[in-house]
Amino acid sequence: MEPTTVGRKGTISNPEVYENVPGHIIPAITREFDDFDNEAEKFLDGQTPENEFIGFRLKQGVYGQRQPDVQMIRVKLPFGGVTPDQMDSFASVVEKYAPLNKGHITTRQNIQIHHIPLRDAAKAIREMAEANLSSREGCGNTVRNVTGDPWAGILEGEVFDPTPYVGAYVRYFVRHPTTQLMPRKVKTAFEGTPGEDRSITGIHDIAFIAKIKDGVKGFEVRVGGGTSIMPRIAPTLYDFVEADNGDYLKVSEAVFRIFDAQDWLRVNRARARLKVFVDKFGIEELRNQVDEQLKGDWVNERNFDVASRRLDIDEQATAPAVPDAFGEPTDDEDRAAFERFKESNVVAQRQQGFSAVEIKVYRGDLTPSQFRDIGQIMREFSGGAARMTVGQNMVLRWVRDEQVYDLWNRLKAIGLGDAGAQEITDNVSCPGTDSCKLGITSSMGLNAAINKKLLEMEITDPQSRRIHIKNSGCPNGCSQHHIADIGFYGASIKVGEHTIPAYVAHIGGVYEGGEVQYGTRLKVRLPAKRVPAAVERWIRMYEDERESADETFKAYAERVGTIRFEEAVKSDLAMPVEFGLDTMNMFMDWDRTQPYVVARGEGECAV
Repeated sequence: MEPTTVGRKGTISNPEVYENVPGHIIPAITREFDDFDNEAEKFLDGQTPENEFIGFRLKQGVYGQRQPDVQMIRVKLPFGGVTPDQMDSFASVVEKYAPLNKGHITTRQNIQIHHIPLRDAAKAIREMAEANLSSREGCGNTVRNVTGDPWAGILEGEVFDPTPYVGAYVRYFVRHPTTQLMPRKVKTAFEGTPGEDRSITGIHDIAFIAKIKDGVKGFEVRVGGGTSIMPRIAPTLYDFVEADNGDYLKVSEAVFRIFDAQDWLRVNRARARLKVFVDKFGIEELRNQVDEQLKGDWVNERNFDVASRRLDIDEQATAPAVPDAFGEPTDDEDRAAFERFKESNVVAQRQQGFSAVEIKVYRGDLTPSQFRDIGQIMREFSGGAARMTVGQNMVLRWVRDEQVYDLWNRLKAIGLGDAGAQEITDNVSCPGTDSCKLGITSSMGLNAAINKKLLEMEITDPQSRRIHIKNSGCPNGCSQHHIADIGFYGASIKVGEHTIPAYVAHIGGVYEGGEVQYGTRLKVRLPAKRVPAAVERWIRMYEDERESADETFKAYAERVGTIRFEEAVKSDLAMPVEFGLDTMNMFMDWDRTQPYVVARGEGECAV
């Protein structure tokens, strides 16, 4: 449905015509790009103070890095949805403007592009807008990218597909006056299958879980989750709020209005999330305040219409037809490798004859040629349907069962055909000191080192393969290390005048099967260069000491406790190292050649 609009397309009065295509959700306004060009030039010319320009820049999804004079662009992909043309656009922009020649899939289903000079950033966001890509409010104290289950609408057990309501939510709150300068950012998730909760709703500021009551679609609304230095699991604000009548939008705005009015939270932006309000006053008090807010005059001044904003996608209408011919494994070795890929990366859709294929993306990084090749693969094999995942992977939907083998061979040809999606070698990490001002350690370097060790271990045990490892470059938790079986965050160890890059481990986190549980932090620090050895030791310890072949790592960790994990490393791997020529390597971080120093700047997450 097209909203009633006036004026030229690309103006404030007529931002766009809504199209029911994944990625065509956030209205693009040409004037904003012109404003960005003008404001960037004024800043570069010294006419605008940096503190004034930062707030403007962040609303356009352009974020400062630890390296001077370059930016990161965060492109929002609501529910991870992306089109082939948008993959082509990413390829083009990365080729033109990103010196590292890669784009990065985040745990928020965004795409981040790093090390872009400010003038080029202005060009890049304008170019990507031509493919209906938007970075609007990808940063700042706004409603950030809205995440969702990449398998929504195609697997069994779903209450209903929340994707249309994600579209309405995004369109309602982008550029909304209440959500432009809140005390802190708001992270949102939608989930249609509570028993699986692949959106990990519990760790979000606000989350919506599909429910049907008396034949009416709605959501359980949870508020106040989050990780970082104050991990909390979101409690339920309302057990049921209607969807189609716009009540879920109304309740959300009431929550945000209350949040926006808490000036006491603005004093310390490091502790200014919604979870801090809920932790201090309780979910009952928030519910009372929301009930009171909903009696306000502002409610009658708003249009909570969902029908004109929702995103209705009929992916099955564009799904591939039954192929005339298709490939099959050529020999036993090929067949075994393909079966292993199917076991870990392929799941049957509830629509007969189709499968969803998860692409394992190493460290979440894609090159321009991979972006472009995946776009073409989407056209040929999935009818253009694909979504990014919170595990930094990508899911191709609506793949014909007969064509999975041919698709696998195409993925192998571009370096993306590995088995093991969501398994132990599919590590998740944030950029860390590669680009982030808040980074303490090289989390991407550690990711590579852990991955190398795990591949050397040749793990075949089914339970060990299910272990999830995540590592962050600082305590803030962008890699979601709190909920991993084995999680790490960046720290340091002082040795006289010198400093060793280090990590603190969390053990026993959970985020699958509808359950969220934060891991327990160990009371030891591991030098960064010893972390892979610690991972190996803990995995072998689990395999040797578990009570049965069916005992999961989580169950084992709960049974033996964190002290067992600490004891396994504290006598050698956790011991500090004296500085000297023979130990110099310990005083350098992964992928670095200079002695380590803690160089942490002021991040812009709380600006």
